[in-house]
Amino acid sequence: MISYRPFYQTLLKRNMTEYHLIYKEGISANILHRMKHGKNITMKTLDTLCFILDCEVSDIVEYVREQ
Repeated sequence: MISYRPFYQTLLKRNMTEYHLIYKEGISANILHRMKHGKNITMKTLDTLCFILDCEVSDIVEYVREQ
């Protein structure tokens, strides 16, 4: 299962909010909603988030083995 837990930790480290991503960077609120609920996002979105946050993919997603 893919988890976006690192994304929220990265936002916190960068002192950035979801509001900033939506209104200043143009990230769709729907994308953040999908991430919050563990749904898929595109590689393009992942690339854009890495660019905005100046981070690696592992700072946004992690793989968690299901039991």
